[in-house]
Amino acid sequence: MIILEVKSLAIPEVKVIRYKRFVDHRGYFTETYRREDFEKELSKHLPGFKIEQVNESRSKKGVVRGLHLQWNPYMGKLVRTLYGHMVDIVLDLRAGSPTFGKAILYDMPARLDKDYGEWIWVPVGFAHGNFYLEDSAIEYFCTGRYSPGCEAGIYPFAEDIDWSLADEKLVKKFKALEGKAIISEKDKKGLSVGEWKKKEFAEYFKY
Repeated sequence: MIILEVKSLAIPEVKVIRYKRFVDHRGYFTETYRREDFEKELSKHLPGFKIEQVNESRSKKGVVRGLHLQWNPYMGKLVRTLYGHMVDIVLDLRAGSPTFGKAILYDMPARLDKDYGEWIWVPVGFAHGNFYLEDSAIEYFCTGRYSPGCEAGIYPFAEDIDWSLADEKLVKKFKALEGKAIISEKDKKGLSVGEWKKKEFAEYFKY
């Protein structure tokens, strides 16, 4: 695996990892993950990173998923788009963080014609979700196994999410989905940021 770049987003703990594809007239070949390369080159960016579970998700255009997070065990996520056009949503819920309650958006179309691919790293302490501008599939590596009963969600359209750090064009596209997004009943019942702060489990996530 050849890692070309690791960049921090508006919330610096959230990273984008760009890796090389070998392109020719047939298409491309790439290694999307190699353990020793992650350990050697990314240990300072993703401390303690270890894969415990790998998930794949397919979504129709107009779907909104999230915003999810988990404790016992904690779960960080490394996410990439397999095909289609996904926009990733990351919300800081770490008590004491200067960016608590702020969300960022990262545009992740599959870009199958490019000579690179991308992962986005969502650390522990952040609620994660995404929305889809095309029929899409994504893959994500998790640092913890799914643990029913130890998870919570923030309603993605909660009025008290602060979008001031997010790209305005992407925010506009996201908010245009409100009221017509395809969203699960579970996600519709997600908390507001204010409601989250009052929960006992909110103290599990600290800056």
